[in-house]
Amino acid sequence: MEQIIVKITAIDNLTHNVKRFIVERPAGYGFIPGQATDVSINTPDWKDELRPFTFTGLNTWDHLEFTIKIYPDHHGVTEQLGKLKQGDELILHDVFGTIQYRGEGIFIAGGAGITPFIAIFRQLYEEGQLGKNKLIFSNRKAEDIILSDQLTDWFGKNLINTLTREETARYDHSRINKNYLAKNIKDFSQYFYICGPDPMVEDIQRILIDLGADSNKIIREQF
Repeated sequence: MEQIIVKITAIDNLTHNVKRFIVERPAGYGFIPGQATDVSINTPDWKDELRPFTFTGLNTWDHLEFTIKIYPDHHGVTEQLGKLKQGDELILHDVFGTIQYRGEGIFIAGGAGITPFIAIFRQLYEEGQLGKNKLIFSNRKAEDIILSDQLTDWFGKNLINTLTREETARYDHSRINKNYLAKNIKDFSQYFYICGPDPMVEDIQRILIDLGADSNKIIREQF
């Protein structure tokens, strides 16, 4: 497995528990929007602790970007990532992932599951090809919505935010269940892109097929 050491050049807070990491881009290191790599922290205690994170920037950029949810209460990799600063080092590995854009459709994301879609959206927006793509994005509370303003700019009326643990006038208050999908989707012949917690992905895939979606047009991470 290839191992490449890169320096962190900047860290920004996107939400109360999500950080954006800007790191050096190795020469010739590329990916397809939607793909990921295993990342570890270049310290003796953590260099062998690999976790998958999605690239959220573009291949045309001179740096790489990761958008990562931090779990400070868990003694794990993201807790340690949350403590890093500019100049610290990460170790990147081989690129992988089956989430790739195939055509217009509906993206369904739960929480940090939005991250594989971010590079896809950026690429489509840059090329003027967002078209009729639609995003249904589920979060617990409004404060959890990653890149809220940017998603609104990209999608406009084709963005639906739904919250499961907070009621506001601005967003829906519902889980993404069969009734919710039937209400918000009229055409089940299009592509569907799903990412989020594994149980959510499995459940939504089953529901979509029940509602008439073509299983060959459901794009999700395959392990």
